[in-house]
Amino acid sequence: VKRRLEGKLSEDEFKPLRLMNGLYLQLHAYMLRIAIPYGELSSKQLIKLAEIADKYDKGYGHFTTRQNIQFNWPKLTDVPKILYELSKVEMHAIQTSGNCIRNISSDHLAGITKDEVEDPRPWCEIIRKWSTFHPEFSFLPRKFKIAVTGSSTDRAAIKFHDIGLRIIRKNQEVGFEVFVGGGQGRSPFIGKKINEFIKKKKILNYPEAILTTYNQLGRRDNIYKARIKILVHELGIDKFKKLVNENYKIFETKDLELNQEFIKKTKDYFKLPHLRENREPIPSLKDIDFNNWLMRNSLSHKIKGYSIVFISLKPKGKAPGDASAHQMRVIAKVSEDYSHGEIRVTHEQNLVLPHVKNSDLFNVWNKL
Repeated sequence: VKRRLEGKLSEDEFKPLRLMNGLYLQLHAYMLRIAIPYGELSSKQLIKLAEIADKYDKGYGHFTTRQNIQFNWPKLTDVPKILYELSKVEMHAIQTSGNCIRNISSDHLAGITKDEVEDPRPWCEIIRKWSTFHPEFSFLPRKFKIAVTGSSTDRAAIKFHDIGLRIIRKNQEVGFEVFVGGGQGRSPFIGKKINEFIKKKKILNYPEAILTTYNQLGRRDNIYKARIKILVHELGIDKFKKLVNENYKIFETKDLELNQEFIKKTKDYFKLPHLRENREPIPSLKDIDFNNWLMRNSLSHKIKGYSIVFISLKPKGKAPGDASAHQMRVIAKVSEDYSHGEIRVTHEQNLVLPHVKNSDLFNVWNKL
């Protein structure tokens, strides 16, 4: 930033540096996009986002369809300060823009519903570690998005991502079904299945082969035809799969394979809080407004006696996904008091309190 303001960097030189750190130049101001990996936030992080909104923006943030948050009015000179503030709560804006692998997104109900084969968040974290600062994939033909789900219900929108991974069970073994070439924008495509089953230990090898194929053959002469969805569409899935399999032979190496110890260690970070089953009833069921909210904004948790609560960020007549600093602080406090300090961001630009006791639902509704 200092070199840019002093004229030692041109805008063309500065652009790839700022984009790789999530900083866009829009019509009236810069915009900073902050990563929320697999949509998971702590109350401490949400409070920090509220502080940043008040101190460096216009008092609000915008939650996106890919589980990030954006600040739309930061001053260029304040961006390094914002990044420093984020680092205090283990957050950053790295690779939230630019022609690289973006924030790894997931099902916002990961780990808390009965319809899962397995919690996808540990696998998102493994892919996040592999993809951040990956030396081969820092300057791809275009941006690249990966999503993972553990459920047959596609709450992560995996078929609208460049790579979509679904955890499945086949012949008593758990692995991944792989989709490629999905996307929205001016040329929308539904992702095509490229592999029926990849073993867990190979979950980095196969995406490495897909991304290498794209890096080699993706167009760099036309921004509108540079996404992998166009390459898959023009080559056809069969030819693209053949090319990927040729690269897979190169990358089917022990260096990228995951061992059980590493997988277990990663999974240990995603254990649920200690939730005791309880039979306490939901209170105040005679209140019509509360009942209507309960019907639309809650789901049963996989632990008996708990619910998942959805917080709508859809004010009438306003942009979806916006939350004021005041709202962030209130939601952070509610999450601390009633949901073990955990918040999730959804693809529908809402928020989730994942672990609410049924007996606390009326109190949560009142607070909200």
